[in-house]
Amino acid sequence: MSFFITLIIFVLILAVILYNRLVLARNRVLAAWSDISVQLKRRHDLIPKLVEAVKYYARYEQATLENVVALRNASEAANGVDQISLLESDLGRTVHQILALAEQYPDLKANRSFLELQRDITNVENDIQYARRFYNGAVKRLNVRIGSFPDMLVARLFGFRSANYFEIEDHDKADVKM
Repeated sequence: MSFFITLIIFVLILAVILYNRLVLARNRVLAAWSDISVQLKRRHDLIPKLVEAVKYYARYEQATLENVVALRNASEAANGVDQISLLESDLGRTVHQILALAEQYPDLKANRSFLELQRDITNVENDIQYARRFYNGAVKRLNVRIGSFPDMLVARLFGFRSANYFEIEDHDKADVKM
């Protein structure tokens, strides 16, 4: 009888430890997503300034400017990692196209405000990539725990779900000269 009680206590302690590790992994994913959200907000805040700076010099690029604003708005309204990933990938590509316009407009390329925006956007893009890698690492750890024995038993019992990766393109920064 005492062996049976010891076994039950051991299993309960193990379940508590596994549950706490799953909660920690889930909270890391949530914290990492919060970091991505902050970086995306920084990018979204810079876009109207970039559009205004480019609009003055590149009047013929109206469709590209309207597209970047539409993508920004759609991304802010999006729900779910997959939908945001797709929109942010398109947004990043379009922002890169706008930054590349400076090559066609020497006055824009020489404008100090534009150069500062270009630098800020490059920094934000780098921060987004760092936050994305951190988030995806946290997702991987959570998903491995949820799919591994014995953690999977506790995960299923308490309804833990796998998280989705945040996939956006790494844009070729060589296209944009500073």
